[in-house]
Amino acid sequence: MEIRKNSGPLKWILIGISTLFLIVMLILPLTYVLVTAFGEGIKVFVASVTDYYALKAIGLTLEVTLIAVVVNTIFGIAASWCITRFQFHGKKILSTLIDLPLTISPVIAGLIYILTFGRQSILYEYLRSAGIKMIFAVPGIVVATVFVTFPFISREIIPVLSTLGTDEEEAAALMGANGFTIFRKITFPHIKWALLYGIVLCTARAMGEFGAVSVLSGHLQGKTNTMPLYIELLYQGYDFTGAFAVSAILVLMAVIILVLRSVLEYKGQQAAKAEKGQQEG
Repeated sequence: MEIRKNSGPLKWILIGISTLFLIVMLILPLTYVLVTAFGEGIKVFVASVTDYYALKAIGLTLEVTLIAVVVNTIFGIAASWCITRFQFHGKKILSTLIDLPLTISPVIAGLIYILTFGRQSILYEYLRSAGIKMIFAVPGIVVATVFVTFPFISREIIPVLSTLGTDEEEAAALMGANGFTIFRKITFPHIKWALLYGIVLCTARAMGEFGAVSVLSGHLQGKTNTMPLYIELLYQGYDFTGAFAVSAILVLMAVIILVLRSVLEYKGQQAAKAEKGQQEG
């Protein structure tokens, strides 16, 4: 079916609706955040984002995000390989469970982990004897963040591996290549753009997570407050300039991630076109 390229009224109506929606829902709020953040001058902005508690919140956010991305990268590759390369009972159940965090409210996820690791849990005594504190502590925040973000990487890789098939890998195996060599030389070059794209999405989601982290963190100043929690604390304390200043940092991080996403998406498309051209040639 041909794509319509005329300049009829429907085209401009749809463009107008899309533009208006983006202005109202995205451009205006982001503009308001930046205007409010710098409303009292650059010195006040700098003072707000370099405050001790602000720096602790930024540092914790980056730490938790890094751990979550590393864990989910390992899990995403393993789960994708398992689902696309092996046949076993319960495969559909595993695939469904991977999508579960996308359908469960993050607040419910936080409550689930309180029940799992809290005082009423059978695991509590074992964790305490091992010196591990999950509730109102950084480990709990990490676990909650990993939970809400773990579908993002695997769901980017699985379609690529499914489309790729196993012919090249089986041929390499018949020639004596081991599993690691097959993955490094054959599989990884095909999935690298999907993997990087998934990592970017996972990073964005981890940095902005609020619900599950809010339930588990205890809102301890300088200890368990991530950037979203710290922003809420400032806003509730009527420190609007400080809240929007830290929000501006989070927005800046989001913009950087968006740019990376666009670059990776473009490079992935170019790589796919080049590979298709080689196959046709």
